[in-house]
Amino acid sequence: MALRVTTLAERPELAADLWKMDNIWPEFMMHDPLADLYYPFCERQYADYVLVADDDTEPGRLIARGCSMPFTMSGDDLPDDGWDGVIRRGWLARERGVAPDRISALEITVRQDLLGRGLSGMMLAAMRANAARLGFGKLVAPVRPNRKHLEPLTPMAEYAFRTRDDGLPYDPWLRVHVRAGGRIVKVAPRSMTVSGTLAEWQGWRGAAFERSGAVAVDGALVPVHVDLDHDHAVYVEPNVWVAHPLTT
Repeated sequence: MALRVTTLAERPELAADLWKMDNIWPEFMMHDPLADLYYPFCERQYADYVLVADDDTEPGRLIARGCSMPFTMSGDDLPDDGWDGVIRRGWLARERGVAPDRISALEITVRQDLLGRGLSGMMLAAMRANAARLGFGKLVAPVRPNRKHLEPLTPMAEYAFRTRDDGLPYDPWLRVHVRAGGRIVKVAPRSMTVSGTLAEWQGWRGAAFERSGAVAVDGALVPVHVDLDHDHAVYVEPNVWVAHPLTT
């Protein structure tokens, strides 16, 4: 497989298939309202920040994507609102005509039938290179550890800094970031927020909630807070801030 990674600006014909790839994202994650400030505008406003990949075996068929976003923030302390905060700050900077001074990864998605082949790491390397090409000295990422959903009751602050005997992170996706030159900085405790009625959540997860309180949901990194009496449930996902110094 000879991977070809370009920006969406270079290959706009792939835009139509950008969101059609089979993937393993839980359905409820498609309902963070802040996402509406980024994804509908990728082709027009953020094409230089979206990576698309195909290979020589299926030219023109998307096998992976990588989304990033420029933003601004005051100070150097990465924000507690993580993924949501990047999108909000990036949107406000564009609306106000403020030149962005930071760049953050938002996601790397690989087609489901190609998982386990190291493509995520290749896309991360391409994202680092693209951020450097665009003139940024550092890429940050509110990382969603890919095995944290197996331990929803473990505090993220404990999980994020857990290491193996070789000193590398326990979590495979965090390990890829560190091997690529990233540094785990801190936890973003409220990186994504998804709220909905009980009926909406039943549609997202395929089952009704039977009790109020903290409820483990498949694919969720932490429990969902359910209130049967008031007909809503709220998921507040923590992520892990990783910083990647770049050479331009």
